[in-house]
Amino acid sequence: MAKELIRIDNISKSFDGMSVLKNLTLSIHENEFVTLLGPSGCGKTTTLRILSGLETPDEGRVIFDGEDITHLPPNRRQLNTVFQRYALFTHMSVAENIAFGLKIKGLSAQTIKEKITYSLKLVGLEGYEDRSPSSLSGGQQQRIAIARAIVNEPKVLLLDEPLGALDLKLRQGMQYELIRLKKELGITFVYITHDQEEALTMSDTVVVMNQGKIQQIGTPEDIYNEPQNAFVADFIGESNLIDGIMVHDRLVNIGGLDMPCVDEGFGENNPVDVVIRPEDVELDNSGAGQTQGTVRSIVFKGVHWEMHVESDTGITFLVQSTEHHPVGSRVGISVDPYNIQIMHKPSSEDARVFDQSEASAVPGENYEP
Repeated sequence: MAKELIRIDNISKSFDGMSVLKNLTLSIHENEFVTLLGPSGCGKTTTLRILSGLETPDEGRVIFDGEDITHLPPNRRQLNTVFQRYALFTHMSVAENIAFGLKIKGLSAQTIKEKITYSLKLVGLEGYEDRSPSSLSGGQQQRIAIARAIVNEPKVLLLDEPLGALDLKLRQGMQYELIRLKKELGITFVYITHDQEEALTMSDTVVVMNQGKIQQIGTPEDIYNEPQNAFVADFIGESNLIDGIMVHDRLVNIGGLDMPCVDEGFGENNPVDVVIRPEDVELDNSGAGQTQGTVRSIVFKGVHWEMHVESDTGITFLVQSTEHHPVGSRVGISVDPYNIQIMHKPSSEDARVFDQSEASAVPGENYEP
């Protein structure tokens, strides 16, 4: 397992009496691509600002490579930040933008020139040294902002929703560019986004946050396939989140229908949350299945059809399938036991915000970056 590079240790932060982070603890390892994912206001950007030194926590510590840097100013940290708004100096050329931090360090003109050439090559913009940032596209400006950050050779690159201002095609292209840069440079990336697809595409490790707390930590596959609570299941991708009763181990009742599953340890006849991904609901034109239902709506999404299917037991399933089933048609409905995810129901509304201390996924223990 890679060496722990950063430890956010029991951090709390409030603004104007409103708690933003609550006893947050997280480990980040060398050469890892970690994404903090969550809705607006969940605390992910505040976490990044504390890492960069732009904010100071009310409680807790930030440990970097074994050293407490909680109160170290930003210019003395081995971290660089790329923001959503590129913050390029419009009165300077591309080369002057990239050289800004290097000149402050007092490096020689020749060294600066070599570093500019190398960083532009990394981001695929050789020959753009004398261009004005205002003459570049949004994607090119973002690459310049990244070049300006990596030219200082930080151990960690912090990225605060850097692709949010780009259109879909540019954003997808830049996702693969960031993956390539991370591999070539061998540095640690900490990425902030509310875009689930970005997180699943790029990350070694995804940290799902809500209301200042960590909901789940794991690989993209773990987060998608094994959500630990209803928030994660609902936030990551699309889900059928259904009330159920755990009859006993490996058998759950949904809307009066007993369905085999593979989960154990939820007791007998206990209320549970049941998660079934739309692509895991199987439809059969012959009517064969665990239950039957009627297609109520259908939308073509390009790679699949998206349907709402009302079962005879009263459950409406969101279904994604490459097979077309017209509105009004009768179909059989089945779900493989391995594709049914069972979760404990929260005991109260407050308990819906999962406390990290209750998590079974401990940073660094369930994945190999």
